[in-house]
Amino acid sequence: MKNPLIRTLVATLLVLGSLSGVHAAESDQERIHAVLEAYEQALNAGDVAGIVNLYTQDGVFMPQHNPSAVGIEAIEAAYGAVFRTIVLEVEFDIVEIEVIADDWAFARTNSAGTTTINATGAKVAEANQELFVFQKTADGEWRIARYSFSTTNPPR
Repeated sequence: MKNPLIRTLVATLLVLGSLSGVHAAESDQERIHAVLEAYEQALNAGDVAGIVNLYTQDGVFMPQHNPSAVGIEAIEAAYGAVFRTIVLEVEFDIVEIEVIADDWAFARTNSAGTTTINATGAKVAEANQELFVFQKTADGEWRIARYSFSTTNPPR
């Protein structure tokens, strides 16, 4: 291209195009952050329906020391069993959110707080590290596709 005006216009369009991609990624990160906040709130409220709404239909919940719950019905049953057994009071620290494709992302978090054992009323310290895999669904919403955690506090 010999025309300087055309070169300038093309360069400007390339820069604007790359910047719009950055804003899209930031928007996706913000939306995933909001899903993680909703998950924390639902977890602390023992809200099975609220949690299930955050998962994809074919989602997988992989709790430590338990078999994976695969699919939305199994996820609903697994969280129902969790909340019949314990009450959680935890806070999440979102360590990283990485959008790795237009419709896939992951987040790494840490959580800490207390667990109340429903059978005894005992409160125990709770701390975990978590890995979430997110998928953007056909409705454009980010949902949890896979979730796994492991404890970080020593056994007592």
